[in-house]
Amino acid sequence: MTTSYDIKGKTALVTGANRGIGKVIVETFLDKGGVKKVYAAVRNLDSAKALTDQYGDRVEAIHIDLAKPETIQQAAQHATDVDIVVNNAGVLKTSTPLDTNVLDSMAYEMDMNVSGLVRMAQAFAPVLKKNGGGALVQLNSLASIKSFAPFATYSASKAAAYSITQALRDLLKEQGTTVVSVHPGPIATDMADAAGIGEIAEPPSIVADSILEALDKGEFHAFPDSMAKQFEDAYQGFAENIVNANLLG
Repeated sequence: MTTSYDIKGKTALVTGANRGIGKVIVETFLDKGGVKKVYAAVRNLDSAKALTDQYGDRVEAIHIDLAKPETIQQAAQHATDVDIVVNNAGVLKTSTPLDTNVLDSMAYEMDMNVSGLVRMAQAFAPVLKKNGGGALVQLNSLASIKSFAPFATYSASKAAAYSITQALRDLLKEQGTTVVSVHPGPIATDMADAAGIGEIAEPPSIVADSILEALDKGEFHAFPDSMAKQFEDAYQGFAENIVNANLLG
């Protein structure tokens, strides 16, 4: 059974909100989704100035660094009116399993991309529960399903984050929180350029639109772009019969 979630009039928090996909999610939530307010969660408050200048008091910059649990806890204590949390912030290192720096790269990505998600969920799940359940949206990746050798450690971290997201969906269902796992392919961001896939990247707006659609339809997975939709076609049966199924009874 799927449950639609309407973000209109709600208050959202988006990590990594100062650029790329995060910035576009903020803009889309405000312009198309009709949210009342967005907390733009960034490591440097000045980096959100363009958003606060554009939207005034509908956007409030708030300090969150996924590697620093105290900033997440402080944000949760301040943003007590949050209905929707979008954990978009993440990092990428181009390391293969045979590179000399592979363990350092993997440790960094696991801390940011996996532990960061856990820290966000632990801090904000009680806030969402208090406010009626709300929604938690996690930006994963196609790399969470298929590993790519040039950035294998990033793929490993996103696979782990996807696994945690599935667990959060099952756990948070009890408090009425909708969970969405977003799996973009190449999207036109600085991260895509760093991964060497900028030439085939699609605009960030399709990621933001896919989040709105997934929430509206009550779907756990969102596959935004052309490559992602190819994955979705192949993955659909497994997702329905394994990932979305209650195998523990």
